[in-house]
Amino acid sequence: MAAKRERRVDHEPVIENRRARHDFAIEDTLECGIELLGTEVKAIRSSQVSLGEGWVLAEEDPPKLTLRNVHIGPYPPAGVHRQHEPTRTRRLLAHKREIRKLAVEVRARGASLVPLKIYFSKGKAKLLVGLGVGRRK
Repeated sequence: MAAKRERRVDHEPVIENRRARHDFAIEDTLECGIELLGTEVKAIRSSQVSLGEGWVLAEEDPPKLTLRNVHIGPYPPAGVHRQHEPTRTRRLLAHKREIRKLAVEVRARGASLVPLKIYFSKGKAKLLVGLGVGRRK
């Protein structure tokens, strides 16, 4: 029996926040899932995303990650009544121990959690979050 070949989709967009790597020294990264609405997924696939102003909030008790101030543009074919709010707060999906570890690092060292990249992996939207320390000028 022939082995199943993995399908590669090269037209999937990768949205990067290059400015974050310039402003911060990234020490650690974490890949998270994102809880999105249907029109948001379609807008990301059409590259209507801005990560530049975004940031991530880590709460230790209960462990929770939220993505704030990331602009995902409207998806016009969805119509007027089915649109999402462009800069709404979105929940990030990660293991509790990873969230607690990031929350402790942020609180102890005064670091920041910044979104670095949004991409698709096996049909699911993923966000790469970086633990960044501000660079000295």
